Amino acid sequence: MSDLTLVGIAGGLRKGAYSRGLLNAAQELVPDGVTLEIAEIRDFPLFNQDDEASPPEPVRRLKEAVRAADAVLFSLNEHNYGLSAAEKNALDWGSRPYTDNVWNGKPAGMMSASVGTLGGVRAQYALRQSMVFLNMFPINRPEVLVGSAAQKFDASGRLTDETSRKFVRDHLTELVRFARLIRRPP
Repeated sequence: MSDLTLVGIAGGLRKGAYSRGLLNAAQELVPDGVTLEIAEIRDFPLFNQDDEASPPEPVRRLKEAVRAADAVLFSLNEHNYGLSAAEKNALDWGSRPYTDNVWNGKPAGMMSASVGTLGGVRAQYALRQSMVFLNMFPINRPEVLVGSAAQKFDASGRLTDETSRKFVRDHLTELVRFARLIRRPP
């Protein structure tokens, strides 16, 4: 039985995206008593303020999942030194209208993987900047930055690098600890 629920959001829309592989690894590595559900952002239209009062069904599903979750786990793709368009679009939909910002007060974790050596660090910085306005509470460490990702995932998209898997496990442990503190103050 799960006593804590996390919702995971992969920023890559490609079937073989490393961000999806990181979330799949996180599902394998969550601490006992924790469930990680993956929410889809693949079918989101571009955010349009004209539609914020009655968002499309895929957006409503995400908002319900985030609202019901104890914490959010972002698995990021870095595009042009920042968040992917899909990630930014999901943040925008989830924050609108202002009276229905589902991100407000949520603990958050973040992971990223990249074919480059820095592992998507710039996307994490961009997300942290948005989290200030969204009033989310990110954990700071341990960071999960999987550089040279092509060598750390197998052909089926499974994260095989044991060091990276340890960072994911440790990150989840800290996110769960923090979410429990916020949910049930000591």
